[in-house]
This record gives sequence, structure tokens and C-alpha cells, in this order.
Amino acid sequence: MMHTRYSLKTTIKYWRWIGLLRPLAGKVTALFCGSLLALVTLTSAAETTQRQVIKALYIPLADHYAAIVAYERYREQMQYADFQIEQMGNWNLLRAYFQSGEADMAYVMAPLAVDMYQRQSGFRWIGLMHRDGNALAINTLIKNQLEQFPLLRKDRKPGPELATVLKHFHEQRKVPAMVGVPHLLSTHSVVLHRYLKEHNVTMGLELGDSAAVLPVAVAPPRAPAFIKGKSNRAQPAAFEQSLPWADVVETEGFGHVAWYSKDVMPWPGGHVECIALASDRAIETKFLALKEVMEYIHRAGADIESARLSGGPAMQAIVDMVIKHIPAHTQAAIEASLDAQLQVINYRNLNVDKAGLQQIVDYAIEAGLLTSGLDIDAFADTRFNTLGDTQ
Repeated sequence: MMHTRYSLKTTIKYWRWIGLLRPLAGKVTALFCGSLLALVTLTSAAETTQRQVIKALYIPLADHYAAIVAYERYREQMQYADFQIEQMGNWNLLRAYFQSGEADMAYVMAPLAVDMYQRQSGFRWIGLMHRDGNALAINTLIKNQLEQFPLLRKDRKPGPELATVLKHFHEQRKVPAMVGVPHLLSTHSVVLHRYLKEHNVTMGLELGDSAAVLPVAVAPPRAPAFIKGKSNRAQPAAFEQSLPWADVVETEGFGHVAWYSKDVMPWPGGHVECIALASDRAIETKFLALKEVMEYIHRAGADIESARLSGGPAMQAIVDMVIKHIPAHTQAAIEASLDAQLQVINYRNLNVDKAGLQQIVDYAIEAGLLTSGLDIDAFADTRFNTLGDTQ
């Protein structure tokens, strides 16, 4: 075996080089470790801010336009939420789907939401979707019995004459006048009850009731067909539904808007109607994502309000977004529902409104729709209120 022999001088040079390289090696190691730590930190941050799915259930109504606009215009800007919306065909399906735990949010009429909470809590009220926004539509057979029927919709108010006509139909036919509502446990039923009560006309809840008017459940998309079908049989027909369905029957020529709910149920800023619900699980595990979605719904509501005032391309953009998701809502009906002069639905002040909900609950109990009230403070989660939006 051959051995390499070093001189003393060579050995001394070797150890000097080691001494010079040792500090440099320390610096390289520190730099490498620092880079590795930074990479780990960035990866961790990316994982922390990964968007969480927020699935929301809605019904094809003007009530839920702000959710559609938020989805179309802002979903890609959301940092925490992967916002998804899913359309339901009727309220019972929406109720069952939401309470199965398969969705994070649902937009629900106030009395129905209260009944859901009383039967199976596990969710909270985190805001409003709109204010006001429903109307009574009647067919021509009923309209022809009215001596006064203003040409302009803005002049049609909830006076006593229509209530009296409905009462007379009951007396003549010995059956209650049926009025289609989206669900018995709806704000629409509450509004109808208040209107009839103020004009001394009774509203029942079952066919056996000796009442002049009976609300019957008609899914919102089926409401125009409800009026058409009864009109074809020469029967009086009416429905109390969310916009734009009342405007659909008028703009398409087979019905007439009689009045708007804002004139029956006056409230500062507009009465409570559809409210936003979020599951307790989503609130606990997706708080930032939920809050972001609600903030963009508020922003989308402001966009609708701005567009209705400016008209033109801004308004057309809103119409196009709605029709993309709800083709049955015609351009004419959407524009009529969002008419800037009528202001029969609005998307302002979408924070939790406890007193506004209490008004709806009180009338729902009076009508027999709900058997009891609830602890609204426990039901509401005001952490989702948006600054700058007043109650």
C-alpha cells in the first residue's frame, strides 16, 4: 500500500485553510437553514389561508339577488372563502338539505327560519338578504270587481276594497278565496294576515276553517301558472309572493300587482323578510370565510342599489347575472322589481335587525303560524355585522 507523505509545511497550510473555511461554512449553513425555515413558513401560511368551501342554498327570488351578484362578481376575490351557491326548487327541499348538514349557509324566510330553529337548532342568524320585497298579485276576475285600480303600480296601496272583494267571493262561492304563498311559514303569510286583519277579513290555515281567505303553498316558480290555471277556469286567483313573480304576471299580461308588502308592513329601512343562516359547525370551523361571504353580500347589495339608480350598463350587468342563474326571471320583470322609483325591495342595512325580526314573529304568533317566540339574542350572531351598515 502506498502512503502519501506530507511535509510539516504542507500540513501547516492545510490547517490554516480549515481555519479560514470554518467561519464561511458556518455562514453557508446558517443561510441554508434560514432559507429552509422561510420555505416552511411560506408553505404553512399557504396552507393556513387555503380557501374553505362555503356552500349556500337559495331559492330563485329577487330576495337572493345579492348572493348571485356576490358569487358572479366577487368569488374570485375572496381570500378565505370558496363561495358556492346552489339553487333549490322549493322551501321544504331547502330546509331539509340545510338541516342535513350538507350546506354551510341558507337564505330563508323569517318565520320558517324560526320554526326550523325551534325544532332543530344548530345554526344561527347572521344577517339579512334584503328588506321588503313581496307583493300581492291578482287575476283579472278580481281586478274587475274593483272600482279603483290605479294605472301606475306606485299608486296601488293596500286599501279596504280588495279585502272586501275577497270576502264577497267567499260569501258567494261558500269556499275561501285561496291565495298562493311560497310556504305557510312565510313572511308572505304574515303580511297577508296583517293586511286582512286591518280590514276585518279573516284568514284561516286549514280548509275546515270558516275564514274568507286561505293561504296555500305554491312554490314561487309555479306562482304564475297558479294564477293562469285558475283564470282559465274562471276562478278568482291571487298570490302573495316574492318579487319578481308578481311583476312577471303583470309584465306578461295575465295578472296585476295589487300592492307591495312595504306598504302593509312598514318598518324603518324596510321590513325583515329573508334572513341568512349559518350552521354552528361552519361558524366554528370557517368563521373568517363566512364573514368574508357576508361582507361581499353587503357589497353586492350596494352594487344593486347603485345600478338601479344609474341604470344603463350597470343595471344590465345585474340583469345578466340574474338571468344566467334564473332564466325564468325576464329582463322586464327584473327591471320592474328593481325600479328606482318604486323602491319595493332594497338591499341596504343587511345587518341583524332584532327588533325587525321580533315584529315578524309577533304577527306570526297572532296569525297562528308560530306557537311561540324564541330567544332572539341566542338566535342571532352579530359578529357578522358589517361596519358602516346600520341596523
